[in-house]
Amino acid sequence: MGNSGSAVKVCTDHQGGINWLSLSPDGQRLLTGSEDGTARLWSTADSQCHGHFQGHESYITFCHLENEAAFTCSADHTIRKWDVVTGQCLAIYRGHTSIVNRILVAKDYLFSGSYDRTARCWSVDKEKQIQEFRGHRNCVLTLAHYSSRDVLEEEEEEEEEEEKVSRDLLVTGSTDCTVKVWELFSGSTDYTIRTWNIVTGEQLKVFKEHQGSVICLELVNRHLYSGSADRTVKCWFVDTGERIQTYKAHKHSVSTLKYHAGILFTGSGDACARAFNSRSGVLQKIFRGHKFIINCIQIHNELLYTASHDGTLRIWDIRGICKRNKRRLKKERSVQGRSSQKGSLSRLFNNKVGCMVQQENGEHEAVELM
Repeated sequence: MGNSGSAVKVCTDHQGGINWLSLSPDGQRLLTGSEDGTARLWSTADSQCHGHFQGHESYITFCHLENEAAFTCSADHTIRKWDVVTGQCLAIYRGHTSIVNRILVAKDYLFSGSYDRTARCWSVDKEKQIQEFRGHRNCVLTLAHYSSRDVLEEEEEEEEEEEKVSRDLLVTGSTDCTVKVWELFSGSTDYTIRTWNIVTGEQLKVFKEHQGSVICLELVNRHLYSGSADRTVKCWFVDTGERIQTYKAHKHSVSTLKYHAGILFTGSGDACARAFNSRSGVLQKIFRGHKFIINCIQIHNELLYTASHDGTLRIWDIRGICKRNKRRLKKERSVQGRSSQKGSLSRLFNNKVGCMVQQENGEHEAVELM
C-alpha cells in the first residue's frame, strides 16, 4: 500500500470541475462532462482533446459515450444525444422536472435518474418517454442494470423466453442474434437501493444498510457494489439482497467506483482514489494528487483515469498493482485447486467407508459419513 507517486499526465482543458468520465466501447475515446456546461472528447492514444460539445443551458452532471454517439444530462433538466464526429446535437429528451443526475444506455433504451425523485425510461430513437419509476422518497443519484450474460448460468440462459419474462426482467431480441435480459437498480439520498421491473415500473426489492445517500453503483456478475455518503462501499448478492462485504478507509463520501480484474477502485470526496482487494476488502493502494472530490473513474490498458471537481483529468499507471493482483489470483486458484483435489479424494474415501459400513450392517438405506 502507499502513495502511487505522481500521475502520468494531467489534462486541464475544462473551465470547471469535471463531473463524469465515460470510455467508449472500443476504448479509443473518453468523454468528460463538466461544470462549464460542455463535454469534451479525448483520445486514449495521445490524451488530447478532439471534440467539444456545447448546448446545455447549465452544468453537465453525467455523460455516456458510445462508439458513434454521446449522451449527456444536465441541471437544465434535459438529456442530449450528440454526433461524435461532428459534435452536432441529434436529440433532446425533455420531461424531468429537476436536475438529471444519471443516464444509462442499453440498446434502444435510455434510462435517467433525477432530483425529481423519479427514474425514467426513454426510446433513444423516438425521444419518447416509455416508463416512469416512482418510489424513492428523495432524488435518484445513480443507476445500474444487468443482462442475462451477467447474472444467469449457462443452463438458465437456455430456458424458454416466456420463462425469462416471468422473472420480471426485460427481454430484448436483436438482429445481432442475441437475446438479453435487463433489470434496473437505482440508488438514492433516502439511503436505499431499489430494483425495478422495467416493463411495469413495479418496485421489486429494497436494499437497506447504508447510513447515507447511495451515490454510485457497479454491477459485476451477481454482485452489486454501492458507494455512499456514509464513507463506505458495500457488496451485495443481487439475487438475495444480502450484504457480503464492506470496504472502509475513505475519509469522505464515496463518489465513484469501478471494478477491474479483482480490484475495486474508488474515488472519494477526500480527493483520493483507492484500490481494494475486492474479495477481502483490504486496502492495497491510495492515489493522491487531486485537490477536490473525484467524481469518476475509468480504466483502459492498465491506466487509471480519474476526473475531479478540481477541473483536471489525471492518468495513473496501475500496471504494478494489476500484476500483483494477477499473481495473487493465480496463487489462490492453485491453492483452491489443491484443496478441491484433496476434497475429492476425501469424498471418495468416505464414500468407500460408507459402502463398507452399509455392507457390514446388511442394510439398504444410505449411511452418510460426509
